[in-house]
Amino acid sequence: MNDLSGAAGVSVTTKLGGYRWRVCAMLLAATTINYIDRQVLGVLAPFLQQNFGWSELDYSYIVTAFQAAYAIGLLGTGAIIDRFGTRIGYALAIGVWSFAAMAHSLAVGVVSFAAARFALGLGESGNFPAAIKAVAEWFPQRERALAAGIFNAGSNIGAIVAPALVPIIASRLGWQAAFLFTGVLSATWVTVWLITYRTPDKQPKLSAAERDYIGREPSAPSVRIPWSRLLRHRQAWALAAAKFITDPIWWFFLFWLPKFLHSEYGLTLLGLGAPLIAIFLLADVGSVAGGWVAGRLIRRGWSVNRARKGTMLLCALLVVPVVFAAKASHLWVAVALIGLATAAHQGWSANVYTMASDMFPRHAVASVVGIGGFAGAVGGMLISTAIGLLLQFTGSYLPVFFMAGSAYLIALAVVHGLVPRLEPALLETSSIIAGAAE
Repeated sequence: MNDLSGAAGVSVTTKLGGYRWRVCAMLLAATTINYIDRQVLGVLAPFLQQNFGWSELDYSYIVTAFQAAYAIGLLGTGAIIDRFGTRIGYALAIGVWSFAAMAHSLAVGVVSFAAARFALGLGESGNFPAAIKAVAEWFPQRERALAAGIFNAGSNIGAIVAPALVPIIASRLGWQAAFLFTGVLSATWVTVWLITYRTPDKQPKLSAAERDYIGREPSAPSVRIPWSRLLRHRQAWALAAAKFITDPIWWFFLFWLPKFLHSEYGLTLLGLGAPLIAIFLLADVGSVAGGWVAGRLIRRGWSVNRARKGTMLLCALLVVPVVFAAKASHLWVAVALIGLATAAHQGWSANVYTMASDMFPRHAVASVVGIGGFAGAVGGMLISTAIGLLLQFTGSYLPVFFMAGSAYLIALAVVHGLVPRLEPALLETSSIIAGAAE
């Protein structure tokens, strides 16, 4: 009986193995570093604006430079990763963005800050296409939303680490030092990634049981699928629309929240830490919860379409109350409303990213995510300029929070109109392969 009970007590996870979750941990670490680098400017914005005498439009131009480069980078990043593989492509991306982040320490004005942000945007454009491709390589469909939610939580961890450490570093060592401290982290990550990352079919440490569990699609040659071919499909437009409409809201949260809290509640550089940490802690919970809910519904027998869109609807509804944050009477009421919205955004985002692997084969995923990221960056450029103009001439954040509260319901309606059943795109793979062979 003891032997039998002991055998029964061996969990499925123990028999199966969990190497794929080690890969997910690496993606989480990379995304965390990505957002630390990205968020340093936002945390320091009130101080830098006073120090350099920037207007609201000056700051919006600096932010727009990052988003313009991010969009330009995504024109080719996804295709490069699809062609050369996740391992090399990801390492190059994090190397570029880390050097660019440190280059901010040499900036002396609007133009040089904008140049550093532009370089940062080029490098960071590789993060999500590479991470989503790695998830598609390493996880079965029912786990992809959870894996995407976990690594996407790195955006919130980075957004938590930045306000926790950047004000302390800047106040003691100068603002330049705040842009330098991620260099060692980045170098360590790249080294470990290059040593350890392989696709499941080439990873000797992966158990046979886990390899079978992950499953493999029929192997496809590593060829570039032109965007023009992908954009023939409504599925690609659905992902692009979701990102175009809702990504700008996340950019607003990242780059303008410290300025909003400073202007509306008089917070100092050191005083920004606790509210920003609370907001992005809530976002972290939402990122994982959004992926977990969709996966749970699928395991309960819901179709992928119903589970994905049901979770996205819940997230969209949870963002709506953020419209009241602009006129909240107390700091922590505003923090709670914004934190709920960031949590809902991240739950939404985990499912939007997973839509790419729901609707496209693995060899096209990075390119499709690149299309979505490009659309989101273009939307971010537009809203950055709009916010700069609004604040320059009205000084009110109310219109921006109104846009934030309504964006997700609009985006879901567009997505459902384009892909009512979330059906897979029927790519003409044979003709692509034949063209590559010629």
